Amino acid sequence: MDPKLAAAIRALEFVRDGMDIGLGTGSTSKHFIDQLGAKVRDQGWKVRGVPTSERSRIQAQQLGIPIIDLSEVTQLDLAVDGADEADASLSLIKGGGGALLREKLVAAAAREFIVVADSTKFKTTLGAFPLPVAVVPFGWTTTAARLEKYGVEATLRLNANGSGEPYITDDGLYIIDMHFGRIEDPATLERELKSTTGIAEVGLFVGIASSLILGFEDGHTELKHPAG
Repeated sequence: MDPKLAAAIRALEFVRDGMDIGLGTGSTSKHFIDQLGAKVRDQGWKVRGVPTSERSRIQAQQLGIPIIDLSEVTQLDLAVDGADEADASLSLIKGGGGALLREKLVAAAAREFIVVADSTKFKTTLGAFPLPVAVVPFGWTTTAARLEKYGVEATLRLNANGSGEPYITDDGLYIIDMHFGRIEDPATLERELKSTTGIAEVGLFVGIASSLILGFEDGHTELKHPAG
């Protein structure tokens, strides 16, 4: 079984009929939305979804999952999303799919935030995956210059169509990918980056995740809670 699918199926154990649910973005979240849509279709579940991207919104609507805006509720019952990396404290790197701002808004609004991922995403130390940083397009080069103090490669993400134009998020932001290699103190780095003028959001999620579901190649899953 696809380990991402296994993790997504396990995440359904946290879902109850009638919930308002944050719907993540990415390959593992896509599996979860598929599974949730099947519950809506086959069992008549009355859930509502808050998608973190236009891709997830379109998928959920095609599956018959009712969509609401985050501004329509004060709190979500649950959010389920993937991660590019996760450590034992359940600090995360997210944003490889470009939806980090909405993903963080939705995760922070949820009573419970469940992370689903294949087992290869579980790391001793974060940072091998480039850290996405969402920046305001106006004066982005000056923002990039402020990031030089970290002494790591920082590259503007380009559109995948080969045009050479910057990738633009659903919120009209650019993304700078920072290649740290190792991030020893995710919480401190998140605070420092977020205080930098021109940065809208950082793809470090610290102290937000309630639990992590890891899927494995043989189909089994492991449920992890924050260590420490």
